[in-house]
Amino acid sequence: MKRSWLVAVSLALVLTMVGLCGCNTGSTGEVKLNLNSQQEGIWVSGTGKVTVIPDIATLWLGITAQAVSVAEAQSQAAEAMDKVMTALVNNGVAKKDIQTQYFSISQVTRWDREKEIVVGYRVTNMVTAKIRKIDKAGSIIDAVAAAGGDFTRINSISFSVDDPTPYYEEARQKAMADAKAKAEQLAGLSGIKLGKPTYISEGTLYPPVIYREAGMAAPAPAPPTPISPGEVELSLSVQVVYAILD
Repeated sequence: MKRSWLVAVSLALVLTMVGLCGCNTGSTGEVKLNLNSQQEGIWVSGTGKVTVIPDIATLWLGITAQAVSVAEAQSQAAEAMDKVMTALVNNGVAKKDIQTQYFSISQVTRWDREKEIVVGYRVTNMVTAKIRKIDKAGSIIDAVAAAGGDFTRINSISFSVDDPTPYYEEARQKAMADAKAKAEQLAGLSGIKLGKPTYISEGTLYPPVIYREAGMAAPAPAPPTPISPGEVELSLSVQVVYAILD
């Protein structure tokens, strides 16, 4: 009985392998298993890169207030943040382009004779502000620093492209050309004839977010803060399998 059960289990496993690996049935009804599932062809990858001038600046900014009580720290933080938000809007930043990223209320402690003592509370409120008029980035930083005063925190600034679609189209063309050139070289070195692509996969390499530390500017500085957006590189990769002709 035990032997019959083992035979049944073995037969079930064989049938499962047939389903997974695929099978061919000839005219005689004979089942042929195809255990070689690896696709044949020339596998290559290509990369396309396009350098563009960014038209969007994103500031990571906010306030940090500290006081002996939560209520006092919250009050200071709320007042300072309200002034910062007003400065952003008054300098052309749309409300829809301002988004809260981080908010926390934490204890401030110190050690006294191996004992931790709470000495106050810290409130931090950080937002991102998307600046669509990139040439105003410096003046907006100055306005925010003046509005928030000593509570102001400007952690970083990044640059990007608002609509990268046309640039990715150009990068895609370059990536495919790069892949084809590699495949043709491999075919020539191998003495074979290159066929058409049988598989194409695209992987977008998102543009590196270029952060520049802006620090905390002093209130109402005499000269405007200089900001240089530079350039942004957009990259796109493809993986292509070319058939080998007989």
